[in-house]
Amino acid sequence: MQQKNKLRKKYFNLRKKKYFKINKNFFLPLVKMLKKKNKKFLKFGIYYPSNFEVDVLQMLENSFFNKKIILLPVVEHDNQMNFFSWKKNQVLFVNKFGMVEPEKTITKIPDILIVPILAFDNNKFRLGYGKGFYDRYLNKYLKKFKNILTVGVAFSFQKYNKLPTDKNDVKLNYIITEKGIF
Repeated sequence: MQQKNKLRKKYFNLRKKKYFKINKNFFLPLVKMLKKKNKKFLKFGIYYPSNFEVDVLQMLENSFFNKKIILLPVVEHDNQMNFFSWKKNQVLFVNKFGMVEPEKTITKIPDILIVPILAFDNNKFRLGYGKGFYDRYLNKYLKKFKNILTVGVAFSFQKYNKLPTDKNDVKLNYIITEKGIF
């Protein structure tokens, strides 16, 4: 745990220092990959960027996402996370962690979950902020819905050779950076 905390601090500071703005083209490799899969991905769980995270809202500028259902996470009782529908420019509320959330309506399970990253490794494991929201969510729902596609989003400088992992850490299907998809 101590090693993970040191890495969190290091990569948070690195991301803050090296952050750069991206545009919708950052997500073109993801769009191309999803089109090749020839599967109807309808519900996209994304995060609302903060703390120098990759701006996934730029993804919504691509026409591929026009008819998709966009979901944002909401932290509920017992620190469980669930996803609810959100439309761009719709009102958001600030939660107890200072993160913005949509209004709670009907819980939805995403077909694709876009996951924020502090650091990632060659094995597609990620390091988050340490609260375990995404890992708990994925451990709960990947057992029931094995077809949830997980895509981590990061800058290439956030890559670490081999992150320390434990039994609760979930390996992602893909990681996208400005250099493409891994």
